[in-house]
Amino acid sequence: MNSAEKTVTYLDLARLFLRLSLVAFGGPVAHIAMVEDEVVARRQWLTRAHFLDMVAATNLIPGPNSTEVMIHIGYIKKGIPGAVLAGVCFIGPAFLLTLALAVLYVQSGALPQINALLWGIKPVIVAIIANVGLRFAQTALKGRALWLLCVGCLALLLLDMSEVLVMLGAGLLYAFYTQHWPSLLAVFALSPLLQHAAQTAERVGLWEIFFYFLRIGSVLFGSGYLLVAYIQQDLVNSFGWLSAQQVLDAVAIGQMTPGPVLTTVTVVGYIVAGFPGALVGTIGVFLPAFVLVIVTAPLLPKMRTSKFWGAFLAGVNTGVVAAIALTLIDLTQAALRTPSGVTFSPLAAVMAVLSLALLLRWKINTTWLILGSALVGLFLFFVGYS
Repeated sequence: MNSAEKTVTYLDLARLFLRLSLVAFGGPVAHIAMVEDEVVARRQWLTRAHFLDMVAATNLIPGPNSTEVMIHIGYIKKGIPGAVLAGVCFIGPAFLLTLALAVLYVQSGALPQINALLWGIKPVIVAIIANVGLRFAQTALKGRALWLLCVGCLALLLLDMSEVLVMLGAGLLYAFYTQHWPSLLAVFALSPLLQHAAQTAERVGLWEIFFYFLRIGSVLFGSGYLLVAYIQQDLVNSFGWLSAQQVLDAVAIGQMTPGPVLTTVTVVGYIVAGFPGALVGTIGVFLPAFVLVIVTAPLLPKMRTSKFWGAFLAGVNTGVVAAIALTLIDLTQAALRTPSGVTFSPLAAVMAVLSLALLLRWKINTTWLILGSALVGLFLFFVGYS
């Protein structure tokens, strides 16, 4: 530990991450900025150089980056118990708040006021995902090979191949392309087996929910917003667990609460299988983050300098961009409709475009966009817009 870094107690960790869970609106980038201000500038638990190294390293392992940063801080300060404590304190309150909204949604979802709030939020969700997609494209698609790989990924996704397989395949393909061409044969040999394994979920049960989200949590690189890109194709088109409208509602509810964006899974699990589904889904999607941080923390400095793993991540990111593009097509059709869901809504389209402009030009906090659009939806309900 750097001599400039202060020691902390378990109580210190619990207090900080419980509070962050209740006030951390605005998505993963905002979460990381908030915790940097707390642990570097205010409390001096870490030096800025150490913190930046840690953030960079978490980008090389799957899982929600902001949550992994919290877990990593706990691990640095108090080992495995500290990692578990920090992660649970950051996830727990957000889980309970999201669960409460999920219960209200399922039990009173037909209430016009709730539908009006969600209707107002949905165009903003589309804009947020589009903004994330643009940022990822600028970062990920550097060079002709990566652009071609992204186009190929989009083509496979349009053919209904699993997003998880496409992203993993893209990562391996680009890694082998940059270093080991003969090893490509192993990728093509394994792909039928992997595709079969990805299509085994045929009914909705607690084990199916747990293992599905465990798998997602194990391959989810980058922002928690990318969860939408993963679940849209599987849960709506392949498994039939949810409708596109319910996916949008789940994302909207997840956005209304602070803490990790992946608490959207809490809503999905509750819609599908009640409280047990919410619990096992949430445990499943976050469990890999704990395991991966604890297991790889001693190896992260070496991983960051590895050419193979760097290329693998670059390939995965091209698949991510393609998945976001396809998801936007699907979700936009559901979001840009009138509150009755019957016809196209020019007003919703204007809200989506305006929200995207505010995000791109002025980088406005997504929390204010979500709150503002929810109020717009409620106002339109009272003036009779349908």
